[in-house]
Amino acid sequence: MSAKTVNHPIKKSILASMVGLVCAGATMGQAQGAEQASITSALKEGTAAVNLRLRYEDVDQDSNDASALTLRTMLNYTTASYKGFSAKIEVEDTRIVLGEGDYTVGPSGYNVGQYSVIADPEHTELDQGYIQYQNDGLTAKLGRQIITMDNHRFVGHVGWRQDWQTFDGVSVNYAASKDLTMQYAYLSQRNRIFADDADFDSKDHLINIAYSTPYGKLVGYSYLLEIDNDTDNALDTYGFSFNGGTKLADTSVLYGVEYATQTSETAATDFDADYLMLQAGVKLDVVTLKLGYESLGSDDGLYGFATPLATLHKFNGWADTFLSTPAQGLVDISLTASGKLAGGAWSVIYHDFSADEESTEVDDLGSEIDFSYVRKFEGGYSAGIKYAAYSGDSGRQDTDKLWIWTSASF
Repeated sequence: MSAKTVNHPIKKSILASMVGLVCAGATMGQAQGAEQASITSALKEGTAAVNLRLRYEDVDQDSNDASALTLRTMLNYTTASYKGFSAKIEVEDTRIVLGEGDYTVGPSGYNVGQYSVIADPEHTELDQGYIQYQNDGLTAKLGRQIITMDNHRFVGHVGWRQDWQTFDGVSVNYAASKDLTMQYAYLSQRNRIFADDADFDSKDHLINIAYSTPYGKLVGYSYLLEIDNDTDNALDTYGFSFNGGTKLADTSVLYGVEYATQTSETAATDFDADYLMLQAGVKLDVVTLKLGYESLGSDDGLYGFATPLATLHKFNGWADTFLSTPAQGLVDISLTASGKLAGGAWSVIYHDFSADEESTEVDDLGSEIDFSYVRKFEGGYSAGIKYAAYSGDSGRQDTDKLWIWTSASF
């Protein structure tokens, strides 16, 4: 056979295919190498951060006292983005310092019944650990994460406590435009502020849609909560809020309104209650003044409107007397003054509490005055002092609380 046979069309095709396979393999190897290099770069270019918070807390109650000096250490690492994907891991640890641990943490079994409650147990746990995808206006997270909505009244991280509240699940945040944002989250576990001792498996759906107008932000929400414990239970809340501000002459005027309705259902009970918040304020040169009215309604004195995922410490007084709404409901009329002083921020709040459904035993629920001053310093440092004094009524005990803290972030 002559050497020219190599030019046969079939043999030429086979030869071309072999060459193509070799080239494709080389290209694929280069692509895989580039991809591995990109992933490695995303890991190398990630950022790490440390936050330390040392806090002294003192509680003085009619029945008991407590004191705690605790150090919370938070370490986190976030990768750089690769094709829109990134990841974060965050660990937190709380330790009692200098043996100053004369307090009770009921869910953890620490000093039960011996002292007043300070909800800062010693613990080490995974605070956050999630994979994130971002593209244009879309952000999606899968794993353990912080989720907050609006002003934390219904969904928050309870960042005041040393152990933050986080959630296991998936969340999606979509900015359809500069004015319209939509949030959805499905929660399979609520990681509460008592380390692992009071976490709940759940089947929660959170929906929040916000639209910004020239006069303020309008928000509609549905929070459909269910503890996954093989019993019939549901806590469904539907509501809306509108908060904004405007200028009258040289004065900034603030305003807000929020309303929600709630149904609590179990195999044995079925309750309904309403929520109402009204707020008005003015922002002057040296001080901002706000008048607030908040009503967590009651169903005939048998059930009080509940917000179990909220940053509760932020609302109804810092003495934490009303972390659970009384069955008679709660009406909180407040006056807030705040401003700047000596490079820091101060605020004073007065609360007057009463029952939504009054009875011969429960009517006036007392009053409280709160004060705080916080200052930030260069280099990621800050310090603060906070005081709450609650005067009880209708069988509730007087409570004074003092906090002094310092923090550093690197």
